[in-house]
Amino acid sequence: MRRAGILLAIAVMALPVSAGSAPPPVAAKIPMRVMSINQCTDQLVLMLLPPERIASVTWLSRDPLLSLMAARARGVAVNRGEIEDVVRQQPDLIVADSFGSAATRAALRRFGFPMVEVAQPQSFDEIRATVRTLAAQFGTVERGEALIAGMDARLAELARRPALNLRVASWSGDGLSRGEGALYDAVLDAAGARNAVKEGVAGTDVEALLALNPDILVAPVGGVVGQSLRDRVARHPLVWRQWAGRQVSVSPRAYICGTPLIAEAAADLRAQLEAAR
Repeated sequence: MRRAGILLAIAVMALPVSAGSAPPPVAAKIPMRVMSINQCTDQLVLMLLPPERIASVTWLSRDPLLSLMAARARGVAVNRGEIEDVVRQQPDLIVADSFGSAATRAALRRFGFPMVEVAQPQSFDEIRATVRTLAAQFGTVERGEALIAGMDARLAELARRPALNLRVASWSGDGLSRGEGALYDAVLDAAGARNAVKEGVAGTDVEALLALNPDILVAPVGGVVGQSLRDRVARHPLVWRQWAGRQVSVSPRAYICGTPLIAEAAADLRAQLEAAR
């Protein structure tokens, strides 16, 4: 019976909407059952809301390799970001990434579910803005400001330290990374280092890395233990010998999603850089 109801709901969502249709409803009161359907919005929902106000987050948020909030995510229900999940759980507010599945978001709006869409932050300023947007929607403004204040205090502490002026490059099973993204660069900058790849590289192989000759290498988190081609590239003997004792690690989970916890990643990197230089 439940399956039939879900299928009926999906069928209704597939019907065309006339030009005169009313816009999707907006939450008129503080939402008590918030559902996140994106890995990155999961993180912010878990930071801003107590478990009893979270309908669910995606299953990816429970993976400690991908999520900074994995432990807290285990205390709430999960979803797979599918329409069936939304219909079944009946949240009073959905939080989505504006770069996620456009078809899913359009269907959910057509069905009348209140939804807030946020872009993935690519800078500290955008993290602040996104946190404030969601905190206002959730009615947790004080919590949002506390998270921002914590991030800003950590960043200010790092800014007071002298720049290390270290050239850093990321090396993994894919070889020399030509760009991990704006947030990765922001973490390096806050830690007092700079991305050497921005100087220009001719390739991604060992020869390109040796030619670039960064001061410090960002190596895979947790080391490399497998026997695949990617593993052999990551632990290339020339690389490990050349940068022995001059390797640090930054988990991608710290910068894949923009959250206030990014400042802690920068502080941790700073400590590693000081020890490795």
